[in-house]
Amino acid sequence: MRKKFTVILLSLIVLIILAVLAFTAVSIYNYGNNDYKQKADVAVVLGASATEDGVSQVYRERINHAIWLYENGYVEYILTTGGVSEGNMRSDAEIAKEYIVEYGIPEGDVFTEDKSAITEENLRYAKEIMEQERLDSCIIVSDPLHMKRSMLMAEDLDLEAYSSPTPTTRYQSFKTKIPFLIREEFFYLGYCILRPFR
Repeated sequence: MRKKFTVILLSLIVLIILAVLAFTAVSIYNYGNNDYKQKADVAVVLGASATEDGVSQVYRERINHAIWLYENGYVEYILTTGGVSEGNMRSDAEIAKEYIVEYGIPEGDVFTEDKSAITEENLRYAKEIMEQERLDSCIIVSDPLHMKRSMLMAEDLDLEAYSSPTPTTRYQSFKTKIPFLIREEFFYLGYCILRPFR
């Protein structure tokens, strides 16, 4: 009788875990399919890799969306994020700024956050720059599957932030989306579990 109860209990636990994983995955996916942009002071572009030759394709599409927000009057400034990657002399944020200025955006309208290595640091250090520049609100720009975790972190940092995922994300196919989704789910659940202890 005890063995049967144990089997039932373990089966129930497994089902609950699977249900949580499925619900979270759907929630992350659905959140990224919505654009909640509103007029704000600055577009904060969450970092992706860059080399001395230029920004990665993923980062480029995030930057392009921030440029679109700027050109269409949603923001007055753009803030790029990302520290110095291995093998580089300049920060990812500085390389991203160069891309934006070459596009034609005035250099004075582009800020850089060049200390961060992870998403939470992107946002924390971006907030410091916003406070220095007296910018009260921001639109956070990243890939769709990255938005739910990023916005939760922004909320915990007391940022007035709005979500606007890039519509030209490089993660378009099933083959590229699934690994990204699994990774995001892992980090999102990990963040939620540790959240009360922060």
